Order: sequence, then structure tokens, then C-alpha cells
Amino acid sequence: MQVSVTRDVFRLAQVFTISRGSRTEAQVLTVTVNEGAHQGRGECVPYARYGETLDSVTAQIEGARVTDRASLGALPAGAGRNALDCALWDLEAKRSGRRVWDLAGLPAPGPEVTAYTLSLDTAAAMRAQAARRAHMPLLKIKLGTPDDMPRLEAVRAGAPESAIIVDANEGWSADIYADLAPHLLRLGVALVEQPLPAGEDDALLEMARPVPVCADEACHDRASLPALKGKYDVVNIKLDKTGGLTEALALRDVALAQGYRVMVGCMVGSSLAMAPATLVAQGAMVTDLDGPLLLAEDRDTPLTYDSAGVHPPAPELWG
Repeated sequence: MQVSVTRDVFRLAQVFTISRGSRTEAQVLTVTVNEGAHQGRGECVPYARYGETLDSVTAQIEGARVTDRASLGALPAGAGRNALDCALWDLEAKRSGRRVWDLAGLPAPGPEVTAYTLSLDTAAAMRAQAARRAHMPLLKIKLGTPDDMPRLEAVRAGAPESAIIVDANEGWSADIYADLAPHLLRLGVALVEQPLPAGEDDALLEMARPVPVCADEACHDRASLPALKGKYDVVNIKLDKTGGLTEALALRDVALAQGYRVMVGCMVGSSLAMAPATLVAQGAMVTDLDGPLLLAEDRDTPLTYDSAGVHPPAPELWG
């Protein structure tokens, strides 16, 4: 078995801004696993918030002793293990001539309606963004600044019929969130992601949650769940946090059994990164796999997005 890793860059359709900064391109790592005549691929997006860089994750992948998915247990949950895990699932599918969902014992997946993320901007610009996307059933707003209410009001005015979810990216204090919460309810916000910094979210234990609160940065894998009890209603499962499809499916099952609802999210990456997550997203409360919709360019045989949502991958892409 031979493992290689390359760096790929995908231009974004427009500048994408969150409370932590802006970007004009998505920088990803592509892992290819070759065994005989068969090849599997996976993609990851190293994330500085979790202490990852392109260099550090490349070194982690190149230093791993990979024989099968079970051999990845020595790696921490994160981007490197994700790309390897997904590449090995893809390899197994190619080798067996079966789809990944069959190998995993899952029903054949269908399309899932996905959120579309609006970049953080001025209120006027965000209203214009929302108006252009008002035909979409679910919009996600990146907030997390002192001037969030005018932005939220503007988006609702621009897209009066769309459901809205809000992602604060750990940008609020407990006092700010307490002040905003009634307005989130008034404006029909369906979900708020990570309003307080992970590790500083005990205040949620004492606060009413009129809008469901989702753990994003506070939830990585199954080991995260005990610390979330009483604070969150929903967990956001991202393969770059769980360390791959294997753990993402396990986290989904355990979270649901413990009474959480599930959101399936992504970093800004290509269709290759989203493809495995479409399996986890089946029946989720919220699917947020819009990475390719933010790109100016994508993989060959990209995922299909239409009025039904994001569709499962063709075998030429993955799985």
C-alpha cells in the first residue's frame, strides 16, 4: 500500500469572510492510497483553530503507518486522519466494486437540502447576498461581532422566506448572547452554532435556549460528548474534526442515542471532501455541505446540487 499527499488550491467564487478573517482560496490536502490496480482518495482541510497547518498535517500523514482503517487509531482526531480514513473507504469500495454505503451497512443515500453560507460583510452587503439567494430554503449567516443585529435584520429582510441558521464562531460573550437570543427567536432563526468559546461555555448551563444551540468547536468526536451535556441541543459533525467517516458515523449514532440532534458541516473544500459527509447527513436536522458552492472551480465529476439538495457522489468522485 502506497500513500501520497498533495496540496491543491481551489479559487473561491468571491472573498469569504468569517469573524476570524477572510480568504480567496481553499487550500486542501489530497491523500491518494494505491494498492495494486486500485486507488482511493480523500481530502482534508487543516484548520489553524485546532493547531493544524498544511505542513504539520502533511508530516502527520507521511509519517503514519497505514495498513487499513484500524491502523489509524494511533492518529489524533483531525484533518490528517480524516483524509486517510476517507481514502481507505474509497479504496475498499474500488477494490470490492461496491458502494461505500453498502460496505458500511447503510441504506442507499439520497439528496439532502443543504444550507448556503453568506459571507460576513456590512448589513447592506449581506442583505444583497441574501436577496440573491432568497430562493434557497436554508441560509447560514456568519456572525460573531459587536454589530450583528443589523446584519441579521438585513438578511431576514433580503430573504423573508428562507430558514436561517446563525454561526457565531465563538464570537459572543454570555451577556451578548443573552441579549441576542430573544431577537434570534423573533427573526425565525432555527439554530445558533457555538455562540460562546469552546471551553468557556459553562454559562449555557444556566441560560434558557429558546433557539436550539449547536456545539461546533466544542464537539470533535465521541469523547467530546460528556462535556456538552446540559449546554447544547445539537452537535455539528465535521469529518475534519472527527478524523474521518468511521468516527463521524459512530459519533452520529451515539449523539442521537443520547438525545442530541445532528448537524453535518464542513470546512471550505471541494466535492471530494463533501462526498463522505453526504452519508453522515442522511436525516440530519441540518446539512451544511455547501463548500463546493463557494468555489469558482471544483474536482472532476463534482457533486450534484439542485433543488433537492446535495446528492451522493458518483463512484468516479468517491466511494
